[in-house]
Amino acid sequence: MAPDDPLLDILVCPLDKGPLTLVDAGEALYNPRLRRRYPVLDGIPQLLPSSGEPVPDEEHARLTRRSGP
Repeated sequence: MAPDDPLLDILVCPLDKGPLTLVDAGEALYNPRLRRRYPVLDGIPQLLPSSGEPVPDEEHARLTRRSGP
C-alpha cells in the first residue's frame, strides 16, 4: 500500500472506528490509540478485529515517532 493511496482517507480501525496510520513501508496500518497493528498483505489491508495484533511499548514509541510530524 502506498502513502498516497486514496483508501487511506477512508480506512478506519474496526474496533474504535478511528483513523489508521500507514507504517513499516506500507506493510501495516497502525492505530496508536489502541496500540494495534493490522497487516497489509499483497496491498490488501487485513482489517478484521482478529487480524490486529497488540504492540508493545517500545514498538509503539518507534511507530509514533516515525509517523509523527
